[in-house]
Amino acid sequence: MPRILFVPVGAPDIQFAEGLCPPGFELIEAAAGSPEFADAIAETDYLIGLGDRTMNDAFYAKAKKLKLVQLLSAGYDKCDIESARRAGVPICNNGGANSVAVAEHALLLMLAVSRRLVWQHKNVSSGRWRGNDWQEKHVFELEGKTLGIIGLGTIGKKVARLARAFSMNVIYFDILRLSEAEEDAVGARFRLMSEVLEQSDIVSLHVPLLPTTRHMISTRELVRMKPEAFLINTCRGPVVDEPALASALADGSIAGAGLDVFEQEPPPADNPLFTMDNVVLTAHMAGPTWENRSKRFRNAYDNVLRVARGQRPSWIIPELQDLEMRR
Repeated sequence: MPRILFVPVGAPDIQFAEGLCPPGFELIEAAAGSPEFADAIAETDYLIGLGDRTMNDAFYAKAKKLKLVQLLSAGYDKCDIESARRAGVPICNNGGANSVAVAEHALLLMLAVSRRLVWQHKNVSSGRWRGNDWQEKHVFELEGKTLGIIGLGTIGKKVARLARAFSMNVIYFDILRLSEAEEDAVGARFRLMSEVLEQSDIVSLHVPLLPTTRHMISTRELVRMKPEAFLINTCRGPVVDEPALASALADGSIAGAGLDVFEQEPPPADNPLFTMDNVVLTAHMAGPTWENRSKRFRNAYDNVLRVARGQRPSWIIPELQDLEMRR
């Protein structure tokens, strides 16, 4: 019986993993790095979980039967891609299972920073109905504003569609440019990276963490943005040079930021962003929702079944699209 090795994150994941597991497969649950995991991997055909830096050449040499690494996350920056390539094992992400959640969270942060939600909440909860200087604190509507999306993949497209519901003007930059018909369907127009930064009232980041995207937003990019603009990051923390962002927020180069991700997670207690009243922070929680737990496992098992039938899996990460798979 083919074996699926599942690396659980919490009890709800175990519930969905067991409930949706297709018949005819043995499901083993083991924590990464545990003795149980080490014992099970040699006879494992399919691995479902999150990326792990220990999955190197030695790992794949031991996992001789492994045919698929199926991630439950969209990000894959912790994976050793070249070791997987040498082993002929595809790495697949979650097929956009959390794309609705992340897109909604991006809009949540846009609204929160534009309407200064945290400031308003603190005023009310501290007994100040509107605060002492409410007329000096500008709040903004989304209607009519220009949203610049950097990275128009599955999530970026959903953000664009949601933004259109708020009557925003949407522009984007991506190294994979859409056709005009595709742009019409999404409701977004291509601009160069510099134009997105200069023209946008809100810049929202939706790129994977790669060597080419690490610190793609730093001082040089931040100074191009409007002083009344906001930066939203729901992808990966190291995409933004955090000290440069803190400096730009402190000196008024940009108006504010909504961040779900950080360079170091969890961030240290002395992170300067914690003391700023023009930021809204969440704890890398854009993706996890109750609804998308079943989506993640449904996509994962669909790929397991595809490979079991001798088909190529869906959602192979871009760097391994040309992979010659292990048989």
